Amino acid sequence: MSEHHLKATPETVLWGRFAAATPPVLTIASGDRVVIETLTALPELLPPEGSGMTVSPSLRAIHAANLPVRFGHLLTGPVAVEGAEPGDMLEVRIEAIELGADWGFNAIVPFEGTLPGDFILPELDLIHIPIDRDAKTCKLPFGPELPLVPFFGVMGVAPPPVYGELSSREPRLHGGNLDNKDLGAGSTLFLPVWTEGGNFLCGDGHGVQGHGEVCVTALETALTGTFTFILHKKTGAAPLLTLPRGETPTAYMTMGFSSDLDEAMRIAVREMITFIVERTGMSRGDAYRLASLAADFHVTQTVNGEKGVHGLLLKSVLA
Repeated sequence: MSEHHLKATPETVLWGRFAAATPPVLTIASGDRVVIETLTALPELLPPEGSGMTVSPSLRAIHAANLPVRFGHLLTGPVAVEGAEPGDMLEVRIEAIELGADWGFNAIVPFEGTLPGDFILPELDLIHIPIDRDAKTCKLPFGPELPLVPFFGVMGVAPPPVYGELSSREPRLHGGNLDNKDLGAGSTLFLPVWTEGGNFLCGDGHGVQGHGEVCVTALETALTGTFTFILHKKTGAAPLLTLPRGETPTAYMTMGFSSDLDEAMRIAVREMITFIVERTGMSRGDAYRLASLAADFHVTQTVNGEKGVHGLLLKSVLA
């Protein structure tokens, strides 16, 4: 196993897109560990001068490079894994997540969010929130102090080449803007491989977020993640995975994405049934019953066009 360090620079980041045609900035072997730095945000979202909040020189250098913007997520990568081919599965172990800035922001965006017609303002309603990295807390300007539970809003691989370039806004079969608070340090993300190398990207650091991310943003901030990448080769004609799955220290996770929240739920439930059958050999009917009795389904987010639902089944149930 080798360890690599990938800093966020104008040469290693891109704004808001996934594409099979994007060349990797780092190629590693299965089993390698990579420490990946991610930054945020667009120039108009930076804290004002005199706020006491520090904007890193690396972020200013990225802004000065005037890279093309597809969407507002600043993503680091891609990281390719040697030998990865379509039909394989990439296991991404999220070993650690460190806070990377003393500030973050939250915004209510006109015509966006879960209540797009309720907060139509003439301009972006933007606040900046100081972060205490030692205490791992943030103090909201309107009162409460919140403990931080950081995670990456965006983690994914390149989509199938036929899809061309996709915005990072929507979660899809390649991962992307999952906004899943349960995928923090100590959890694992399983991604289907759609192109040679897989080509993993991450960003959209969140210091804290509730399920739903209802106003369209979390505590958006810079994070540095330590990831271990394990490649699983397919053994037959069928792909190992067709949608992302996850695993927390205590539970197995399935996901569903759709513009219709009911359909996202149905997909997540079908994925859970399939997972239980694969793991235990139960009939689909019994797996359906078990999902009803023992699995918890959460609204992951409702703000990215493609809404998300994820199900959690305690590992102890299948022990």
